[in-house]
Amino acid sequence: MRPLVVVAYHSGYGHTAALAAAAREGAEEGGSRAVLVDVETVDDAGWALLDGADAIMFGAPTYMGSASAAFHVFAEAGSKRWAARAWQDKLATGFTVAGSMNGDKLHTLQYFSILAAQHGMHWVNLDVTPGWNSTTGSEHDLNRLGINLGAGAQANTDQGTEGVTKADVETVRHLGRRIAQLAVALHGVARAH
Repeated sequence: MRPLVVVAYHSGYGHTAALAAAAREGAEEGGSRAVLVDVETVDDAGWALLDGADAIMFGAPTYMGSASAAFHVFAEAGSKRWAARAWQDKLATGFTVAGSMNGDKLHTLQYFSILAAQHGMHWVNLDVTPGWNSTTGSEHDLNRLGINLGAGAQANTDQGTEGVTKADVETVRHLGRRIAQLAVALHGVARAH
């Protein structure tokens, strides 16, 4: 059976939901099964998916310098999993979006990585060199915002999902594919032993 990647996300205005869909598609392209779990409405079935996952991708908008309040509520609700070490040794990564080019997205990704570390998870970085940092680059490059810890996106605050750029969608899709490929490789090693 193929490993399972769960994309656990919160979306306030649709931007993060568009990125979560790309993350799921990328994970499927990478050889994993993948499902979306909206953390604002997570139920027992959603928690069971998270507990059974081989990898979890955390996604939330960056509001006021950190992940959205709904994501924080989800993270705190996961404390029983922390106490039981239910997510230990799973792979983890994250993505976020803000209205500004910087928008303090790095802080949200650091929050995700610390959350993963507290659970004993293994953080997976983006592994794409920064784009759009030379005269030959453009806003259409993967990792156009130059973030390495995870994936960052920018979407205009006065637009809906059409404001999420193709480059940022593809960057998050790459991250989904990357974590899935690592999950497949680790799953194969575990099955061999």
